[in-house]
Parts: sequence; structure tokens; C-alpha cells
Amino acid sequence: MKKYIAEFIGTMVLVVFGCGSAVAANTLLTKVGAALPLAFSTLLIAFAFGLSIVAMAYSIGNISGCHINPAVSFAMFLTGKLSSTDFVGYLIAQFSGATAGAGLLAAFFKTNVKLGTNGFGTESALGAGMGTAFLVETVLTFVFVMVILGVTSRREYNATAGLVIGLTLTLVHILGIPFTGTSVNPARSFGPALINGLGSTAMKQLWVFIVAPLLGAAIAAIVYKNLDTK
Repeated sequence: MKKYIAEFIGTMVLVVFGCGSAVAANTLLTKVGAALPLAFSTLLIAFAFGLSIVAMAYSIGNISGCHINPAVSFAMFLTGKLSSTDFVGYLIAQFSGATAGAGLLAAFFKTNVKLGTNGFGTESALGAGMGTAFLVETVLTFVFVMVILGVTSRREYNATAGLVIGLTLTLVHILGIPFTGTSVNPARSFGPALINGLGSTAMKQLWVFIVAPLLGAAIAAIVYKNLDTK
């Protein structure tokens, strides 16, 4: 049970600080009428997500492994590093934590709209279509999960694993934010979309941000298993 509680807390923190930073930045800029280059705001949001992972990795990593992402748990399950029971428990904890985090953001900002939701088409800064969004999310999740599988497979990497994973999440956000807002995490997309409303655009487009990350994670697991010489 402690593992599931840790995953709940970790995913909630990721949504609150990652998505919350995106909402706060956009809200402040709108109120003051400031024009901030997309590249700069992208960096701010990317580091917020990355630092959230670093913080959680060194606080709950020794309890649950700090997956806080169904795609990561899926890859761990496929590579035999996570039991089926824990896989289901982690998923419930992660989706619940993300929803709680989005609920807190709605309370903080007094709105349930645009709580760091992911999207494509008119919801994309670059106007990326569904196919592009699906491809971007698949590739970015593949890279992210490959790094996690590699850095967690060697005991000598334990001391720096959290930092490496956090910086990698920052990296994929830098590229992905202009396309989709960057998901690479079904739970992180689910929470804000659900709070946004069942009939919202975010909810209608949610399937892309669930299926693509899981596909990217599955590919990473297969590739890693065939490349790992241990």
C-alpha cells in the first residue's frame, strides 16, 4: 500500500507543479498583456516538469521507484520489473493522483479550463494535426522510457538516476510543448482533461495522449530487452 500512496502523491505533485507552472505563466502573461517568446515559456514549463521528477525521485524513489507515469509502469511490467498486481495498483494510484492534482489546480486558479491540458489542431501552438501529435508523443515517450530503463538497470547509476530522468523529461518537453503541450504520461493528461469536463476538447482528444505514450513505452521495452547485454 505504501508504494501506491507514494505513486499517488508523486503524480499529484507532478501535475500541480508541472501543469500549474504552465497555467500560472499563461495567466500572468495574459493579465499584464506581456508578449513572451514561446521558446522562453517552453523552457520554464519544461524545467518545472523536470524538477518535479527530480524532487519526487529523491523523496519517493526508494518507496515505489517513482514511476508516476502509466507509460513507465507499462514498460517496467513488460520487462518483468513490475508484477501484474503492482501494475494495476500503480495505474489506479497514478490516475487518481493526477486527477487530485488537477482538482487542486482548479481550486488554486478558480477555473477548470486550460489546466495544462494536452491537445492538437487548434489546441496546438504549432497547429499540429492528430497524426503529427500521435507520432511526436510516441517518439518522445520512447526516448524518455529508454533512458529510464537504462539508468535504472545499473546499481552504480542509483545516485544520479533521478537527475538524469528529470533532465530527460525536461528535454522531451522542450521539443514537445509547441506540438502538443507534451504528455508522455497518460495520467498527467487524464487528470486535467477530466477536470476540464467530459465534453471538453481535451477529453475528446485524450485518447491520443493515452495510446501514443503506451505505444512508445512498449516499443522502448521491446528495444531495450533486445539491446540489453546484462
